[in-house]
Amino acid sequence: MQNFVINDFEGPLDLLLHLIKTSKMDIYDISIEEITKQYLDFIKSMQEMNLDIASEYLVMASELIELKSKLLLPNNNDLGEDEYEEDPKEALINRLLEYKKYKDMIDTFKELELERKDIFTKEPIDLSKYRDNEIQNNGDISLEDLLSALNDFLKRKEEEKPRETKITKKELSVTDRTIQIRNVLKKKKKVSFFDLFEIKTKEYVVVTFLSILEMAKFGEITINQENNFNNIVISAKEGVKDE
Repeated sequence: MQNFVINDFEGPLDLLLHLIKTSKMDIYDISIEEITKQYLDFIKSMQEMNLDIASEYLVMASELIELKSKLLLPNNNDLGEDEYEEDPKEALINRLLEYKKYKDMIDTFKELELERKDIFTKEPIDLSKYRDNEIQNNGDISLEDLLSALNDFLKRKEEEKPRETKITKKELSVTDRTIQIRNVLKKKKKVSFFDLFEIKTKEYVVVTFLSILEMAKFGEITINQENNFNNIVISAKEGVKDE
């Protein structure tokens, strides 16, 4: 007991929990007589050391003495059916359990705070320049613009498509389609974005679109649109490859 002083505890309930723990008592079945004796001995030792004791500790001491006295008195069985008197021991146990719950939460928060000190963060930065798939286009068209234009184009063609169609499948790779587009640009230098989708099959549209993105990525073409609703034009840059 002499290893502790009153400042080591955050209040009388904290002191009581410490006494219960060191006495190896079950908090649900504490000995009021024993815990009261230990509590009063602790308060007395602090007074003998001329230490100031907060009034809340003295209030708890008086409550424990009163509780101990009630438990020593015979039970009062004269209460009516509608009358109820709370068990003072049970009330104290409930207070201790409630305090212990919050105390455990505080300890957990303190551990998390200590862990947080080992974590370092920095402000977010723009990582767009590190993107491998960035379209290197000197025109004024973004990827979103191209996707929007292609979507509108396909919707129009879907409405114009005959009810019965027969399409023969032909395998086409991005490499093959890129070569075809290069040859078109070699002859015309400029071509409408939509004219490159002369075949309306899903596979052909996808391969053509990917080929355009690939060529833009490596700086082979420039994509421009004068106004929001004008035709999108693809132009060959200087030194464009031909096959």
